[in-house]
Amino acid sequence: MHDHARVRAHLGDLAQRGGEPRHLRGRAHAATALAVTVAPAHRRVPGPGRAHRKGRRMNASLPIPPPLPAAARIASASPRPRPAAERPAADAVPVFFISDSTGISAETMGNALLLQFPSVPFERRLIPFLRTVEEAREVREDLDAAMDGEIAPLVFLTVVDESVREELLRTRAPVIDFVSGHLAQLEAQLGVTGDHAPARLHGVGDSRRYNRRMQAVEFAIEHDDGQSVRAIEKADVVLIAPSRCGKTPTSMYLALMHGIFVANYPLVDEDLAGEVLPGSISAVADRCFGLLTSPERLTAVRSERRASSRYASLEQTRWELSRARRVYDTHGIDFVDSSSKSVEEMSTLILQSLARRGTTAR
Repeated sequence: MHDHARVRAHLGDLAQRGGEPRHLRGRAHAATALAVTVAPAHRRVPGPGRAHRKGRRMNASLPIPPPLPAAARIASASPRPRPAAERPAADAVPVFFISDSTGISAETMGNALLLQFPSVPFERRLIPFLRTVEEAREVREDLDAAMDGEIAPLVFLTVVDESVREELLRTRAPVIDFVSGHLAQLEAQLGVTGDHAPARLHGVGDSRRYNRRMQAVEFAIEHDDGQSVRAIEKADVVLIAPSRCGKTPTSMYLALMHGIFVANYPLVDEDLAGEVLPGSISAVADRCFGLLTSPERLTAVRSERRASSRYASLEQTRWELSRARRVYDTHGIDFVDSSSKSVEEMSTLILQSLARRGTTAR
């Protein structure tokens, strides 16, 4: 099965398993609820005295599909029908993310700017894989037509081909171009003309790096939630935490985005009561990172699957989290509080800690 298909199958399986804790269904099959939107590796140099210090809180290629006919782009970019409560306000500002590749960069940078305006509703649409002047012309005409609507649209652009970009920039719509000015500045500074080639960042590009990321995803799937410790000695990071603290999504993000080999292992009642690391991961304690959250948040997350159970009770989550903190302190394990941090933020803190330890690429 192709790597991407295996990832999708694994995520579906996780959703069906529903997060039942390891101590309720056997040590080999704990689950952490996962909501991942689809969208590199390191060698450790252990620091001295790690086992004796107190835990520290840390602040295969797919073919590119042919482009849609340009006339169909604006329509196809429209989001799927949503419940009325989730639909954007009637006065939402139309936002177009236009790219000659996946559009991930345009969306990431554009949304970072839009988040500065929380009171303004936006209707976001993605137009990826725009490669020819003819396609650009039709999209530009559609953007000009959108300008005749009640609310002027915004356009975020990541297109490196000059002829395609120039055609798009002829639109009457306001455009924020993330490429042209910055690329020209880099070329002037480096004294070298760039390739002006699309699909470099999120395409296959560097096959070695791409394959390493796919291998890391395979490793994360095999070593998810204590299902296997067969090759745990190869892990760059071992995430440990009580059930439903965010181990699986953090593992998958580190693997897919950064090629980090991550295993994750749930701490259950017997581990927490004795303030010990499970025997199967005690040999890799120097690679462990802990996750914590608030009792209230953990109770809410667990109640989605096992409402009114002891497992989801506030008393139980308070006990588990306080004991987990003791485990981290006892064994000198750095930890991240996931209650107010996204997967991306937690992953960045873990990467920073790896860098402080002197890790190098595989």
